Amino acid sequence: MDKLRSKFPVLRQYIYANTASLGLFSEDLLDWRQEHDLDFLLGGSTMRSKSLEIIQRTRESVGSMFHCKSDSVALISNFSLGINMVLSSLEKNRKILLLENDYPSVSWPFDSREFNILKIPVSTVLEKDIEEVVEKEKIQVLALSIVQWVNGVKIDLDFLKKLKAQNPNLLIIADGTQYCGTEDFNFEESGIDILAASAYKWLLSGYGNGFMLFKESVKDKFNIPIIGFSAAGADETQKNNIPFVKKFEPGHLSCLVFGSLNFSVEFMMKIGMDKIEKRIKEISAYAKEEFIKLDVLEDLVVNRKIHSSIFCINGNDKLFQHLTDNGVVCSQRGEGIRFSFHFYNTEKDVQEIVKIVKAAK
Repeated sequence: MDKLRSKFPVLRQYIYANTASLGLFSEDLLDWRQEHDLDFLLGGSTMRSKSLEIIQRTRESVGSMFHCKSDSVALISNFSLGINMVLSSLEKNRKILLLENDYPSVSWPFDSREFNILKIPVSTVLEKDIEEVVEKEKIQVLALSIVQWVNGVKIDLDFLKKLKAQNPNLLIIADGTQYCGTEDFNFEESGIDILAASAYKWLLSGYGNGFMLFKESVKDKFNIPIIGFSAAGADETQKNNIPFVKKFEPGHLSCLVFGSLNFSVEFMMKIGMDKIEKRIKEISAYAKEEFIKLDVLEDLVVNRKIHSSIFCINGNDKLFQHLTDNGVVCSQRGEGIRFSFHFYNTEKDVQEIVKIVKAAK
């Protein structure tokens, strides 16, 4: 993994602990994008067939990465757009369970519609709380982020699989933006019915691209009222024969931004998602141990066995400025300072951050 660091120029200037805000561009991706735009410059509309090939290849690579059939992959510009498209055809007055303080783009689309919404806090026994509320309140839809954006709390995916088995009619919608790209994930074998994600964070693909994955069993439950010429493959005779996932792609898709997604997915798969997962878990365990020693984590994070590689420590504006002045790229979130570590981070990065935090006390 250390050799891969050289592909990310930002790491030569900063201690970058901010992938939860924006994943890094690699030099290889920049080379691909420049070559792509040069082809457009010289070829114009002759790039049409090539652009369609790029889009299809992206759909297939995303399906391969997340163990999902390519015809169950919709390409979207971001999570927020995708979830709103789904909810546009979800029946009113459904009983919805959300998590308090989840990412706004998860909760706001539900809040703005006529649903019967319950929210529960993220606790040490989150999974137990969800199970009890689903049963007691006869919840019809559970929507949540796999990884919480502020403190990095991660839902137990085995629990979701068990929950779905116990409640087959429960619709489980997940935001994978802070999760996808951190470990090997089998969508078809999971308990999640719909997973949507923006790809500019852990998938290192830049802005403007994302995807939705659908279980076959949910496709006939939604009558998506969105349509466009491109969804029909620019064929007027196919207006009434548009495949389900294409309803989420009514207009043209940028082969630059989705080609970037394809490039990054293939790049990460070449490294090996098993290796990436192992590395992230190692750095996460190390960071958690060091932050516990500093006594800067909330008890919720300390006491949960399952966690991501996102950590929010106690810290004010002064500490954040001190970190920034010392070359640490991180984010202020909630009432603390958030660090997030990807496979290109090292234990040395954590050590330097701990050293800087100690010096500020």
